[in-house]
Amino acid sequence: MARTCRIERKTSETQVKVEMNLDGQGKADINTGIAFFDHMLTLFCVHGRFDLDIQAKGDLDVDFHHTVEDVALVLGEAISNALNNRFGIRRYGFAVTPMDDALAEVAIDLSNRPFLVYHLPSVPASAGRFDRGLAKEFFRALSVKGGMNLHINVKYGENEHHVLESVYKSVGRALKQAVSIHADRSGVRSSKGIL
Repeated sequence: MARTCRIERKTSETQVKVEMNLDGQGKADINTGIAFFDHMLTLFCVHGRFDLDIQAKGDLDVDFHHTVEDVALVLGEAISNALNNRFGIRRYGFAVTPMDDALAEVAIDLSNRPFLVYHLPSVPASAGRFDRGLAKEFFRALSVKGGMNLHINVKYGENEHHVLESVYKSVGRALKQAVSIHADRSGVRSSKGIL
């Protein structure tokens, strides 16, 4: 069964279209109008080996926030829909990813119990108008709509770009592990019998 999803969301602030294949090759076609965000989403896609097409238009003259958050909402929903009933998935994923001076640790539980833990070091801003605060809003919305318990910890780093890059790569790698199909393919990994 193909684990794919296509979703569109239109509001007075944004228009977002996401097409995702959880079992892809890492092909990315991403255009949000925010170059740094496109770069981060491409890293997420390539390191998670997802095929991902994101096309977004938003009120960037007002702020990046609406576009970033709405992309996360649609992407999270696409992930959840592609997982269907979550039968047979490993459920848990973990990745530690270095990027020069930064080291990100990410743990994911696709439990359908959304929660975000987000700890980044205090470093000088270097990513222009896209900063760690926008990234936190992205991951919060992604965890809610994706039904994931998401823990992001970066203990150290000197460059904000490197810190964020290590995070997006780690999230992609951890998510790939969590969505992968367990060898026995039986039911869900939960004593409750449902996720």
